[in-house]
Amino acid sequence: MTVLLRTSDDLHARGRGDRRVVVMTMGALHEGHGTLIRTAREIAGPRGDVVVTVFVNPLQFGAGEDLDRYPRTLESDVKIAEQAGADAVFAPSVDEVYPGGEPQVRLSAGPMGGRLEGATRPGHFDGVLTVVAKLLHLTRPDTALFGQKDAQQLALIRRMVRDLNFGIEIVGVPTVREDDGLALSSRNRFLSPEERRTALALSQALFAGRDRHAAQEALRARAREVPATRARAEALSAIGESRAAADAHAVSKAAPSGPSGVRAAARVILDEAARLRPPLALDYLALVDPSDFTEIQDDFTGEAVLAVAARVGTTRLIDNIPLTFGAAS
Repeated sequence: MTVLLRTSDDLHARGRGDRRVVVMTMGALHEGHGTLIRTAREIAGPRGDVVVTVFVNPLQFGAGEDLDRYPRTLESDVKIAEQAGADAVFAPSVDEVYPGGEPQVRLSAGPMGGRLEGATRPGHFDGVLTVVAKLLHLTRPDTALFGQKDAQQLALIRRMVRDLNFGIEIVGVPTVREDDGLALSSRNRFLSPEERRTALALSQALFAGRDRHAAQEALRARAREVPATRARAEALSAIGESRAAADAHAVSKAAPSGPSGVRAAARVILDEAARLRPPLALDYLALVDPSDFTEIQDDFTGEAVLAVAARVGTTRLIDNIPLTFGAAS
């Protein structure tokens, strides 16, 4: 049975298994969190200890954001955590996490924390890293799991743990989606049926960028098969290969390619959604290097993240997918 604990003293008094794995949440748990907890259970093993934290962190909400609106569903959260295999839910009060009020000393997210989400929500990631550091100290895990839907947050947490020598393994878990492609989020419950239809443009734009990227990579692979010499070209023409290769070259050069092509394909979907009723109000579309969240150039090779954030009505949503460019793919 999953136990509900309110203080770090209670958490430490109950002991721990061979390996403690922590899943940090702000509550309002859904199937995406369930996937994180089940993954934590697999990592911890039968003799390990899975702890789910539930804490709505006031430091990461800016002026006019939805701190008061954020759903609090602790009773339901404990049930979901138990069904997914958690041993304990640690739900501390604000006073437990921040004794004496807001902390005078906080972590800084640095330059990466001022980009994308950080530019839209100044100070957000300082608050995120401060509470994550506090909760890591309070729960003392061997491993902590975070969802890849919050890709910039995950990158910053990994950087913090590495830069400050926390000695904790950070594991990212792939985004869980609804059947229609919408990324699971606690904020989805605020969408009306009409707003939800508009919100699907976020994932559709990402998928359009992914599909353009896959087509470009296939064309490049085909173009690389073009004969390098005239003699080989003449030999291959007998079986029609030269025409196919020429077509591949023509198409790959005619359309926007590389990162520019990916951005263009995604932008088409988002521009269409801006004309819907209700409309989608785009905050950003970005194709970035996950090491620092700066925009990549067309000669980039390696891992990248295609990320989008937008508002539909009063609800702000984010989503992203990973892509690989060039030789690494």
